[in-house]
Amino acid sequence: MTLRLKRLLTDAGIKQGVLATAAGLSRPALNALINHGQLPTSCDPAAVRAAISSCLTQHGVTDAHWHEKEGPTCSNTPAPVSPTQDTDNDNDIHDEEDPMLLRFQALTPQAKRHFGLTTNPFADPASAEDVFLSPDIRYVRESMYQVARHGGFAAVIGESGAGKSTLCEDLVDRIQREEQAVIVIKPYVLASEGSDAVGKTLRSHHIAEAIMAAVAPLAKPKSSPEARFRQLHESLRDSARAGHSHVLVIEEAHSLPLPTLKHLKRFRELKDGLRPLLSVILIGQPELGVKLSEHNPEVREVVQRIEIITLPPLDNELGAYLAHRFKRAQVPLDKVVEQSAIDALRAKLVPSRGAGSLLYPLAVQNALTAAMNRAADLGVPTVTADVVRGV
Repeated sequence: MTLRLKRLLTDAGIKQGVLATAAGLSRPALNALINHGQLPTSCDPAAVRAAISSCLTQHGVTDAHWHEKEGPTCSNTPAPVSPTQDTDNDNDIHDEEDPMLLRFQALTPQAKRHFGLTTNPFADPASAEDVFLSPDIRYVRESMYQVARHGGFAAVIGESGAGKSTLCEDLVDRIQREEQAVIVIKPYVLASEGSDAVGKTLRSHHIAEAIMAAVAPLAKPKSSPEARFRQLHESLRDSARAGHSHVLVIEEAHSLPLPTLKHLKRFRELKDGLRPLLSVILIGQPELGVKLSEHNPEVREVVQRIEIITLPPLDNELGAYLAHRFKRAQVPLDKVVEQSAIDALRAKLVPSRGAGSLLYPLAVQNALTAAMNRAADLGVPTVTADVVRGV
């Protein structure tokens, strides 16, 4: 039994990628919703439903019952069946390609010797110079820095592998390198989940504990909740009067429960006179954007105050990104990868149908690493377009 949404998409000519982007879901997740009525546990069902309804309305579809299930349609005239058609797999939406997600690829020693590399060009950045900065990435980087230095409330949203964690690490490194009087507070999210049914959720008292540990590590926590939060306010105020700024950075913020998102507004309202005492940066995947949708009434107070900053794919900066990475490895890009291979890599990671580009650093690294390993196995001097297409 599929949702009525499947038929509405087909009738209106709406592509799966377009709706997935609007709903903040991956296309496999949207496909599971359409065909089985299932959503990832980290998603807020009400927010997803509101986002889908809004997208349908924008495309002229006003059916308010799209989420209801319906059986397959019948006809007196049987449809022709190809001998190779598997009717059991008719649950997919066929106007879209599923996104290609390569598993982690490690550059082999043979490939390093073959291309004259002493280091892996795709190793994690070890210094600020290793971080690639396109105009889009530079904007996100500077926005995070301004929030940390001068105050604000922002959410940085990007796909898995887009470079969010790298920018977060770069922010901390930059503050330390420039000796700025900014205290970065990062609650541990190692085991946090979006629901208590699948793990532990990050709550406001966990955030308060992280703030106290960073601002006043020697203070003994008060016993009652009211006294603890009063102590928190006083500690932030005393630290600010000593010349410090404070920024709360929460990674994996798409797993935050809605009550915690609402409480962040109250943390932002802690002030010393007119001066805010705490800035907040949330870092998460597109599901965070769904939770922060203007169609979600539960978090409207947050939505009205938070700046959404999107980390886009590399797209036209693919060549510059690869040139930067190989320059840091002290090997010219054209000695390893032909221009035709870069074009083939772009074609491989940008679906011919649909709206979702996969040209994010991690996907690029995995795809090109696999191609370099294959080129070394074949003994060809450089990575060609045919090699890229073959992995």
